[in-house]
Amino acid sequence: MVGSRLVHLIERHAEELATGLTAKLRQSELTSDFGKIPAEELQRTTAELYRNLGEWLLRKTEKDIEHHFVSIARHREGEGIRLPQFVWAVVMSRNHLYQFLVGEAFADSIFELYSELELQQLLNQFFERAIYYGVLGYEEAREQNRPEGVAASSRQIRRSGRLRKVLSHV
Repeated sequence: MVGSRLVHLIERHAEELATGLTAKLRQSELTSDFGKIPAEELQRTTAELYRNLGEWLLRKTEKDIEHHFVSIARHREGEGIRLPQFVWAVVMSRNHLYQFLVGEAFADSIFELYSELELQQLLNQFFERAIYYGVLGYEEAREQNRPEGVAASSRQIRRSGRLRKVLSHV
């Protein structure tokens, strides 16, 4: 498995990572809306993601990622979390994880170094998709509240297949 040692390390430290990220999200001015969410809920959802990271990176399909992050974003939009703050929270999640990995990553061989670089690429792709589908979720939530006759642009783009073509080249 790509970067399996580091993925297992992340999964084993899921609670610790979630605690640190929850504190950062609640303290940052750029994510002040997250103060509306009970700390326990925020920590639980974050820990769940970190605890199952290997599955998200290697077993979940594009559709799984789409469904999860559209759903989360719609929920967060309903809680009054503004879109820029949602996006920044995903970026903070990635950066928090990278800070943890920098302190833990010591490749002893060229193979381990290659595995760590591959893991970094998978993480980048995962978080990029999380942001993209999160934005779609916000748009869908807003479209649902718009008057009849307003174009459903995000749904049209997603269904057109253009996204899959673009993301396959990333």
